Amino acid sequence: MRKIGLTLLTAFVGGAMALGTYKVFEDKAVNSMSFEDRQKVYFASNKSAAITSSAGEVDFTQAAAAVTPAVVYIRTTYSATASSGRDQQMEDLFGQMFGQRARPRQSQPQMASGSGVIISPDGYIVTNNHVVEKADKITVALNDHRTYQAKVIGTDPNTDLALIKITATNLPIVKLGNSDDARVGEWVLAVGNPFNLTSTVTAGIISAKGRNIGIIGSDDNGDDEDQNPFGPTRNAPAVPKVNKAIESFIQTDAAINPGNSGGALVNTKGELIGINSAIASHTGSYEGYGFAIPINLAKKVLDDIEKYGSVKRGYIGVNFLELNEDAAERLNIKTTNGLYVNDLVAGGGAEQAGIRKGDIITKVDGTTIYESSDLQERVGRLQPGDKVKLTVLRDGSTKEIAVTLKGDAVAAKTTVARTKSAEELYNKLGASFKPLSQQEKSKLHVNSGVVVTQVRSGGFFDETETPVGSVITSINKQPINGIADIDKAITNTHNGMVTITGVYPDGTSFNNTFQAQN
Repeated sequence: MRKIGLTLLTAFVGGAMALGTYKVFEDKAVNSMSFEDRQKVYFASNKSAAITSSAGEVDFTQAAAAVTPAVVYIRTTYSATASSGRDQQMEDLFGQMFGQRARPRQSQPQMASGSGVIISPDGYIVTNNHVVEKADKITVALNDHRTYQAKVIGTDPNTDLALIKITATNLPIVKLGNSDDARVGEWVLAVGNPFNLTSTVTAGIISAKGRNIGIIGSDDNGDDEDQNPFGPTRNAPAVPKVNKAIESFIQTDAAINPGNSGGALVNTKGELIGINSAIASHTGSYEGYGFAIPINLAKKVLDDIEKYGSVKRGYIGVNFLELNEDAAERLNIKTTNGLYVNDLVAGGGAEQAGIRKGDIITKVDGTTIYESSDLQERVGRLQPGDKVKLTVLRDGSTKEIAVTLKGDAVAAKTTVARTKSAEELYNKLGASFKPLSQQEKSKLHVNSGVVVTQVRSGGFFDETETPVGSVITSINKQPINGIADIDKAITNTHNGMVTITGVYPDGTSFNNTFQAQN
C-alpha cells in the first residue's frame, strides 16, 4: 500500500514538473512570436462565436460588442509650457500701467486625450504617435473603468504609430485583420473616444484606399510635389525636401472626431483593419473624411518596435516625382502614371540594381503604381535585405529590376518625456531598449546590459546626448538586462536622483545622473 502511495506521489510530482516546464517553454515560445501569431494562439484557445459579415442585414451589434471592450481611452499630461516672452512682457507692461500688482504665475500641466487598441492580452496597446508624443504621464482607462499608467515602448513618427504598454494580464483584444482585403464601399466601424465621450461607435463605408494627404511631417519645408520616403538625398539641389513619411491611408466616412486618434477601424467581422489617425476638415470636426493607417503596415511597425526597440526600415534609395499631366508636360514625357526618378542615393539599393535618373517606376511587385502611396506602403512593410521587383519605363521600353532594400544609416529621433511613477520615469528617459545577447555581453566584456535602440527628443537620453547604440549596464547600481529591470531600478532613487551607467558606442564609459522626482 505504501509503495502504491509513493508511486502515485511520484507520478503526481513528475506530472506537475512536466506541466511547469511545458508552461515555461510555452511562454517563451509565445513571447518570441509576432503579435499576429500570438493572436492566432489566443483565438485558437479562446473559442467564441464567429462574427459573420453583416453586409446583408446591416447589423453591427456583434462587431461593436466584440471590439468596444478592447478600445481604450488615453489621457496624457504635458509639462506646463511657458508663455512666449512677448506675451509675458506685454502682460507685465499693462499690469504696471494700470496699477496691477503682478501675480505669481501658476504653471498648470496641460492635458490631452486620445484612443488606443489593445492587441495583446498582456497589455500592449497601439495608438498614434501624436497621441503620446512628448507626454509626461500616460493614463489608460479601460472600458470597464480600470485605469493604468502606461509607458512608451517605442514610436514611429514616419507612420504616426506608437506602441505603449500597461502592466496587466488577461485583457480583451481586437483581432488583427487584413487591410489588403478591405474593399471600397465595404461597411466599417470607427471605435474610439471623441470629445472625451468614451466607447463611441460610428459606422460608415470605406471611401478610398491608398490616400496620401501630406499630414505626416507636414511641418517640413519644401516642394510638396517632391517626395522621398526611401532614404536620405545626397547631391540633389533640385529636390530640397527629404520626407520619410509613409502615408497610404484608408479613407472612410465613418464619423471620426478629435479624440478618435489611435482608435480602431474595424470591419463587420470585428477585425482591426486600421488605426484612426486624421480627419480632413475646415472646422476641426467631422466633415465626412476620416483617415486610418492600414493594419498591414502597422503590424510590421509594431512587431519591430517590440522586438528591436525601433523600426527596421528598408529603403529603395531613390528621390522621385509623382507624375500627373502637369509634371509629364514639364518633363516632356507622355505617360502620366508612375514615379519619375529625380535622383539616386549614392550606394543605395536602386543605384546598385541599375535604376537610373529619368526612369519611370510603373509597378512594384507587379502592382501598378498610380500614386506614391502605392509604393510607400509596400516598401514600408519590408526589412533591410528584402527584395522588391520594380517595373521601370526607360527610353520607351519596359524593364523589370530587382532591388535589395538598404537600411537607413541615420538613426531616427522621436519623442516622449517626464515625471513620478515607474511608467512616468521610464517615459522620462525618452528611449527604447533591446536586451544584449550573451555573445554581445562577452564581446563588450560586460555582465549585464541593454542596447539603446531609439532616442526621442526632449527625454533624458536626448538631453545628455546619449546616442543610439549605447549600452546601459546599470541604473542606481542595479544591473539591467531588460525593461523589467529598468522599471524596478528607476523607482529606487536616492534623494530623487537616478544614476545611469553604461558604455557609449565608441567604448568610453559614462555615468549620468538626472532629477527624477520634482
